[in-house]
Amino acid sequence: MPLDTLIRRSSLPCPDVDAAQAAEWLTTHYGLAGALKALGSHQDCNFRLDAGDGRRFVLKICHGDYATTELEAQHAALRHLSGVPSVRVPAVMPALNGDDLLTIEHNGKPVHLRLLEFIDGHSLAHVAHLDRHTVTGLAQLCAHVDVALAGFEHPGLERVLQWDPRHAFALIEHLLPVITDADKRACIAEAAEQAQAYLLPLEASLPTQAIHMDITEYNVVWSRDDHRRWQLQGLIDFGDLVRTWRIAELSVTCAALLHHADGDPFFILSAVQAYHRINPLQSEELLALWPLIVARSAVLVLGSEQQASIEPDNAYIQANLASEWNIFDVATSVPIALMEAAILNAVGEPEAADQESAFSALLPSLSGQAFTLVDLGVLSEHFVAGNWELGGVDERLLAEAAQRHGLAASRYGEYRLSRTLPDFAKEPDTFALHTELHIPLGTPVHAPFEGRLRLTADGALLLVSAEWSLRLWGVQCDSGSDAAEFDAGAVIGRSSGALIVQLCSEPDVSPPLFTAPSKSAAWRALCPSPKGLLGFDCDAPALADAAALLARRDASFARSQKYYYQAPPQIERGWRNHLIDMHGRSYLDMLNNVAVLGHGHPRMAQVAAQQWSLLNTNSRFHYASVAEFSERLLKLAPAGMDRVFLVNSGTEANDLAIRLAWAYSGGRDVLSVLEAYHGWSVATDAISTSIADNPQALSTRPEWVHPVVAPNTYRGEFRGADSTPFYLRSVEAHLHALAEKGRQLAGFICEPVYGNAGGISLPPGYLQQVYAKVRAHGGVCIADEVQVGYGRLGHYFWGFEEQGVVPDIITMAKGMGNGHPLGAVITRRDIAEALEAEGYFFSSSGGSPVSCRIGMAVLDVMEEEKLWENARVVGDYFKDRLLALIDKHPLAGAAHGSGFYLGLELVRDRQTLEPATEETTYLCDRLRELGIFMQPTGDYLNVLKIKPPMVTTRRSVDFFVDSVSRVLSELEG
Repeated sequence: MPLDTLIRRSSLPCPDVDAAQAAEWLTTHYGLAGALKALGSHQDCNFRLDAGDGRRFVLKICHGDYATTELEAQHAALRHLSGVPSVRVPAVMPALNGDDLLTIEHNGKPVHLRLLEFIDGHSLAHVAHLDRHTVTGLAQLCAHVDVALAGFEHPGLERVLQWDPRHAFALIEHLLPVITDADKRACIAEAAEQAQAYLLPLEASLPTQAIHMDITEYNVVWSRDDHRRWQLQGLIDFGDLVRTWRIAELSVTCAALLHHADGDPFFILSAVQAYHRINPLQSEELLALWPLIVARSAVLVLGSEQQASIEPDNAYIQANLASEWNIFDVATSVPIALMEAAILNAVGEPEAADQESAFSALLPSLSGQAFTLVDLGVLSEHFVAGNWELGGVDERLLAEAAQRHGLAASRYGEYRLSRTLPDFAKEPDTFALHTELHIPLGTPVHAPFEGRLRLTADGALLLVSAEWSLRLWGVQCDSGSDAAEFDAGAVIGRSSGALIVQLCSEPDVSPPLFTAPSKSAAWRALCPSPKGLLGFDCDAPALADAAALLARRDASFARSQKYYYQAPPQIERGWRNHLIDMHGRSYLDMLNNVAVLGHGHPRMAQVAAQQWSLLNTNSRFHYASVAEFSERLLKLAPAGMDRVFLVNSGTEANDLAIRLAWAYSGGRDVLSVLEAYHGWSVATDAISTSIADNPQALSTRPEWVHPVVAPNTYRGEFRGADSTPFYLRSVEAHLHALAEKGRQLAGFICEPVYGNAGGISLPPGYLQQVYAKVRAHGGVCIADEVQVGYGRLGHYFWGFEEQGVVPDIITMAKGMGNGHPLGAVITRRDIAEALEAEGYFFSSSGGSPVSCRIGMAVLDVMEEEKLWENARVVGDYFKDRLLALIDKHPLAGAAHGSGFYLGLELVRDRQTLEPATEETTYLCDRLRELGIFMQPTGDYLNVLKIKPPMVTTRRSVDFFVDSVSRVLSELEG
């Protein structure tokens, strides 16, 4: 390899050409004129020309050191790819003399001129987070280009290029002195040495072809579609076109992706999968990929540092330096062997398992004795009432098991509940890559294989052979010297307490004791179960396949009963305002207005179990709790309300309220409000008008339902606090029409705070005037408090209190039972008894002893734990933080509601209030990735309906709002 040529080229500065000179050349050689803008480049000089009438071009100026045949190869490749439907590339524009390439003298040196079509769009270099759609799109482009170039031939492909990985290690060695910091220099040298060691045995097997060699976020042009997703527009800059290893193409793309990986090298795996599906890679290429990425990251850093030393004023290079150091840091943050295992696993080609190694027994004196395996997983019965949050709980449970049974052990490969991290954006490290044993003090510990023993900095004994390493914590070494040699079976020490055992097939790798679920398969390939040297099966049972379980649900559970998210995590546990999946990840619950006390509350379990052990039947039997609970509810209601119906749900409560209105008024016609949801029964669906819940809602209302204009003060027909008179017109018009037809009004139903639209307060005085008009026509007024009532608003226990009214009927459910099916209707005696003319009312489970006891326990806990006060105090803080988002983010249009019933409305334009529906969908999906459950509401699905358990803390509020702000920044970037 001509190393001197490579070194000379790596040190070339950009051609010194200003805009005036570029404009002159464009006029002279291309007959073009217009506005010029300098574009960044590593070693070329580029200008964008706006020639008017939508015509835009790029003038590329490069050193004469580059042979014309290399540039001609680029032009040939562009023409070759122009016929590929999946790849758009710029056209080459000829000069006035018909040539595609001009070579002229500038400052006594030759430079090459070319003019290319400009592809409009954006680079994603500035975008901090790239979603999976964008990552896979980039990788798919990479694969399509490689497939298209597989048969492309040109003499200019045989060139010496500093970015060609075949020359990477020679270039790294030459450029290392440019790094003045000795520690950084040593780090780069070590990384390069390791990468070269992994790569050398594979090089001869790597296929070669023509590749673009620079398919990165800088050279791929994108634009946002109507769904706010980035869509590919084209591929530019063929300056690094070369024949080299095919896998180098993907390595370049993946290295660039590390800048957007938020420190996680596994981020590239979806790109590898996407590429491999289109252009399948050989096993040797898959194994070479990560060493090439490491080498690429080192070359990037050294190349930019070298160029920055030559051109300290080159802003493009200076801006890239931090990015390239970040790429290097991420690329070297994990062992190469780990990433090789991860890449193979990602494409369904796991590394060939080592033959079962014949280990000697680690604890031969305990051979044949039974160990009690202690369940420390997500569903463990040992964990109750959040005790897993106590420090050292796993060790305590193991110690207690050992006291009872003699020998105890944790399970390898278990997702530990104690490792969960509430209000945390990243996956917690829950997967155990070790086993902990509780054995008698002084138990001899033997070497399971021949190796050298030494003590590590973290207090472990490390036994290393050519094939294995074994880490042991809790062993007192018998040898007085470090680095002692031991034969298999020799005693290396004695147990000094709990013994932690971790096996690794890569002797030079220092694995963690726990890893994140998404990394568990890769780490497991390196750190297998130690059961072979323990003599018993210490493995945790494999979790059921969540996707298969979802398929079973779809096959048996009617699919109109939807679930959140396309690929939802399997949730089997909850605690306070968090839900926990089977891998031990905690998700902040911002959806569950049912669990007012939070999930897993011990009082609920205790009260339900106690009452179930005594009696659970229906309310036609005589027992104390139904009377006691009814009395408690009436104490919460306004004066004059003296009758309670107990039911199972909000739907049942609203359905009953309609029947009561019919029976009391003698009429059938009901006024409801547009954009509202009241339930799923025939009657409650009839009065529900939310097109988000039912797209046919407005066209399928029965003739007895009369929707009035939604009094939405933010985006309604009339806006602001003084809009009440205008919204009353709709009510009056319906009342007048009914009166003219001689039809008796049954009633009016409305949420006192507009819950389905995101907690919007009704305009002042609205309900006072509507209630008066409805009653004047003989109808009853129903307050649907199912979502917004029962203390959730913080400043009001009932939503109707904000409007200063008293309804005739109150309906409620949701939080009454903290998840237990429980609802109620509260009204006056005269209305309640009007139903008797139609026969008696009965709900099979409504008002059961268990339901009543749970209902009273909820009220007790709300009072004891001051949850209503928490809704007011923390809710006010929450609202203030949401309001602050409006000043920071253009997409944040308004913050609605109060307490723990809040809404954040997203708009694209604050004047037209164009709903940001697609952005809201993206936001909710992205929040889930960050560990937060949130869903949109409203007719345009552009409002975050925020209704968390009433135990929500300021810490959770900050985590939520900071995460929303983070994602809004991504959307607005």
